[in-house]
Amino acid sequence: MVLLGTIIDSLLIAVGCIIGRFLQGIPDKMKETVMQVIGLAVTVLGIQMGIKSDNFIIVIVSLVVGTIIGEWIDLDLQLNRFGKWIERKIGKKGENGDIAQGFITGTLIFVIGSMAIIGALDSGLRNDHSVLITKGIIDGFTAIFLASTLGIGVLLSAISVFVYQGAIALFAGQISILVPDALMDTFIQQMTATGGAMIIAIGLNMMGLTKIRVANILPAILVVAFIVSIMHIF
Repeated sequence: MVLLGTIIDSLLIAVGCIIGRFLQGIPDKMKETVMQVIGLAVTVLGIQMGIKSDNFIIVIVSLVVGTIIGEWIDLDLQLNRFGKWIERKIGKKGENGDIAQGFITGTLIFVIGSMAIIGALDSGLRNDHSVLITKGIIDGFTAIFLASTLGIGVLLSAISVFVYQGAIALFAGQISILVPDALMDTFIQQMTATGGAMIIAIGLNMMGLTKIRVANILPAILVVAFIVSIMHIF
């Protein structure tokens, strides 16, 4: 079953969020410290991802151009509107923050990274779900802490993970034919490093040190794909 790994990953995120909901009764002082510690851990993860690149010019250009595009179309606003729409549909806000914030933060953390792409390709090409199952275990534990501080909005990120990884798994055969291995390896490397910068921004936001509109940086991933494709052709 091609989507088995994606389904398990999404379910583990959902289970983690449900467990996290039962941890919301912790004192505010402890909750604040936990949020800062999670932000610190996320920042360290972002740094680890960021140093994967062997060509930081690609990362810098992608981040700058991607942010310009993101600010122009204001992805952050659109995603927040989507979160607010969900809030209106279910008729409440998360106790520890609005649903939009949880949805955006969870989606960016769970979707950005090499394991999502590599794992989905393995599922689609070789029916090997080990990478996505491993990712699901990590995501599940992360979801517990995110949901305990950011609320039920994190649960919606499971849908993003399912759609994103599921699409890659379903079209893995076509992707492997159209995209040479060398190009894919370069893209994953540079995409991971660029995504690492976004993860760092999320961590800093969670610690309350910055208020970066991380969603508006998302087009940088498309810019990375464009740049590495041009470099591969020439």
